[in-house]
Amino acid sequence: MANKFNTLRLSMSPSAQEKSKLLAKAMQEQMPLNELRQARGLSQETIATLLSVKQPSVAKMEKNVDMYISTLRKYIQAMGGDLDITASFPDGRVRIANFADIDQIGNSVVPIQ
Repeated sequence: MANKFNTLRLSMSPSAQEKSKLLAKAMQEQMPLNELRQARGLSQETIATLLSVKQPSVAKMEKNVDMYISTLRKYIQAMGGDLDITASFPDGRVRIANFADIDQIGNSVVPIQ
């Protein structure tokens, strides 16, 4: 199956390949929690076990549009990640340190590249 996709990719023009690569990168940089979990190869049941909750609670978290930052942090950590909160402004990004663990607080200003 992978050979067919590679054959398709090779038949694309260099500009189409680059456009496809950029689109894929953009899609990876922004996704709902359930898609992120699936992309990491994890089930709701696995996350539930790691969070010491039942699977329906994980399903509810993934549909929730408004949750505590601490809940989101635990969910992300259960997937093996860390949660950083940043505010974006025209002149740069600022990491909000209030929500970081004390050992994660460092330089919180990141210039726009």
